[in-house]
Amino acid sequence: MSNQQKMNGSIIAIITMFFLYAMIAFVTNLGAPIGVIWKSQPGIDGNNMLGMMGNFMNFFAYLFMGIPAGKMLTKVGYKKSALIGIAVGFVGVLIQYVSSFPEGIPGFCVYLLGAFISGFSVCILNTVVNPMLNLLGGGGNRGNQLNLIGGTLNSLTGTLTPMLVGALIGEVTKSTQMADVNLVLYIAMGVFALAFIALLFIPIQDPELGKVTADTKFEHSPWSFRHCTLGVIAIFFYVGVEVGIPGALNFYLSDSTERGAGLLANAATIGGAVAAMYWLLMLCGRLVSGFIAGKISSRQLMLGTTSVAMVLIAAAMFLPKTVTVTMPLFSIMTFSFTSAVVPVSALLLVLCGLCTSIMWASIFNLATEGLGKYTAQASGIFMMMVVGGGVLPLIQGWFSNFMGYMPSYFVYFLAVGYMFYYALIGCKNVNKDIPVE
Repeated sequence: MSNQQKMNGSIIAIITMFFLYAMIAFVTNLGAPIGVIWKSQPGIDGNNMLGMMGNFMNFFAYLFMGIPAGKMLTKVGYKKSALIGIAVGFVGVLIQYVSSFPEGIPGFCVYLLGAFISGFSVCILNTVVNPMLNLLGGGGNRGNQLNLIGGTLNSLTGTLTPMLVGALIGEVTKSTQMADVNLVLYIAMGVFALAFIALLFIPIQDPELGKVTADTKFEHSPWSFRHCTLGVIAIFFYVGVEVGIPGALNFYLSDSTERGAGLLANAATIGGAVAAMYWLLMLCGRLVSGFIAGKISSRQLMLGTTSVAMVLIAAAMFLPKTVTVTMPLFSIMTFSFTSAVVPVSALLLVLCGLCTSIMWASIFNLATEGLGKYTAQASGIFMMMVVGGGVLPLIQGWFSNFMGYMPSYFVYFLAVGYMFYYALIGCKNVNKDIPVE
């Protein structure tokens, strides 16, 4: 194969990985806005906890697939793992599409199965895409640059998904069905199919596994390091906060009983657009943090952002919904900016997106500091803890059934409080005497 052919193949592979990076957020962020539909269906009757079950099933899959995905990567390689992840993703989205045919609880159960299988897919792809882009970039600064671009696309689709689903739904009623959002499912299946075909014909060589081999002895485990164990808990809470804040906000603004906040029509459209602004601010935060992270430590970033997030969440909880603000929004259907009157609480929660944008990388850096050969094992554990993105919103949804939406945000306030503690005290490595070479 000529150098030109190899270069062309690498470009196609990079573009394919970018699409997959984007698809991870696209598929993951379907849970909350589609839950708005199922919540209104007969048999569920407005139960917020059940409405978040699709989101829960998607993240619950990580608990089962986190470590096996890492083992699969080692056993069959990057390319085959990516192909398996893509195929599983197509099946998961297809099952969600099929759920639009049965009515009521049977259709809901089919949807939950599809969401669970989709969770397997995004877990596998999360395990593959980052190192594969680094490989295709040749490592170093170029590899990191490709991952940053991929992360930006990930945030972009995370922004567009609730916006698009909300625009397709418009106003949620008992007659609203999954079929109303089939367009996004067609898009997802189409991208998965094209990515599978493209990747199938692209030659990709797996990287060396580095110093850690089958003969490497592990006298301890990541759990032996207190700062890593506490960091694993912090990641669990972080993903729950990241996903739960905009997810519950979408439910809140889409709920017909909240019309007193000034939402007169197209509540789901407005709810999706407001939630999308949270993800947009996460995108902006990631872009900015790429420039300042070299000058400010992960610990300082965490202390600053968790402090601000706690203030924003507390203020949102206690401000009455009658205190409103005109918020700029983007309409995906007309590709133009518009505005809507929303509670100030909604704006404060949207601003939390700037805070959460830096937390995953910061916690990971703090928790894996000084782990040496145990870092790879820790990465698998961290991937399992993504399940927090399903558990915390489910808990918050249960409380919101009898407390109301805003008071139930105490769940996320406490979670952010723990992350503040981790940055302040818990991240210190007190097990430096354990050999890590």
